[in-house]
Amino acid sequence: MSPAWILARREIIRFVRQPMRVISSLAQPFFFWIFLGTGFSEIFVLDEIGMDYKEFAYPGILLMLMLFSSIFSTITLIEDRNMGFLQGVIVAPISRASIVFGKLIGGTLISLFQVLIFLLLIPMISMSISLLNLIILFCFCSLIGVGFTGMGFYVAWRSETVSSYHAIMSVVFFPMWLLSGALFPTKGVASWLVWLMNVNPVTYAMNGMRTIFYSRPSDLLDDSSFILSFIITLVWALFTVFMSMRTINKNT
Repeated sequence: MSPAWILARREIIRFVRQPMRVISSLAQPFFFWIFLGTGFSEIFVLDEIGMDYKEFAYPGILLMLMLFSSIFSTITLIEDRNMGFLQGVIVAPISRASIVFGKLIGGTLISLFQVLIFLLLIPMISMSISLLNLIILFCFCSLIGVGFTGMGFYVAWRSETVSSYHAIMSVVFFPMWLLSGALFPTKGVASWLVWLMNVNPVTYAMNGMRTIFYSRPSDLLDDSSFILSFIITLVWALFTVFMSMRTINKNT
């Protein structure tokens, strides 16, 4: 068994053995979705989109779920360092790439598991998704999971304490999600806000997820917006992997 998979399996076992972590990572997005969906359903006019607010916000909350899952997965890097486990792994006869990929694989698999659980709520909004769309969605979410986990790895490796990691999460990660169009359509917003959303890679991840939900599989390859979203999400995920590798090689 490869060292990367051993480290990934350790992340998954740690996740399963912390039931409060499982519950909280699912409960927060769920309540966010229910309360916002109920409170804003009469305020937001989405007739031009052809759906109610709960249905519109659902992919955005799914993205939020992946963000929080990645945060919890990579914050353990700081805990491992404080306990001395990380130092033991670094001096072991394994490559630095195994450490990075072990964390990325573990974090992404945990994210996908939680996505699967959250997809069980689809009947609550009278929405359906075909099996092929579901497979495409999981593949796309894998890229998003790698992107978020890679970002988290980069920040966690450079953070001395959990509190400093949370501070960066509050001022960088969470605003990236808010500025992705997860909670409001981009049409009609201020021009400066549109600019910020257009340079935000998470915006394209959000657009790709929504397109998969509401398009037939045969239409995706003809959708230039989806192709662009896929390419940017792929480049973003690969870039976070590169930065994680560069950081661990530079600082060990």
